[in-house]
Amino acid sequence: MAVQQGRKSRSRRDMRRAHDALTAECISVDPTSGETHLRHHMTKGGFYKGRQVIKPKEKPSNEE
Repeated sequence: MAVQQGRKSRSRRDMRRAHDALTAECISVDPTSGETHLRHHMTKGGFYKGRQVIKPKEKPSNEE
């Protein structure tokens, strides 16, 4: 079992914790569709960098 050999100073403790802060998600707005999306990801409508790269699937209609 690990046993601490000496007390860590406040400075060393805080230096270790310096990288623990949470960052906000980087969100972009597509210039063509105006949808918000994560950076470097396409929108739900299939747009990436203003171009439509994939067509979204059509939902089947249950008409009788």
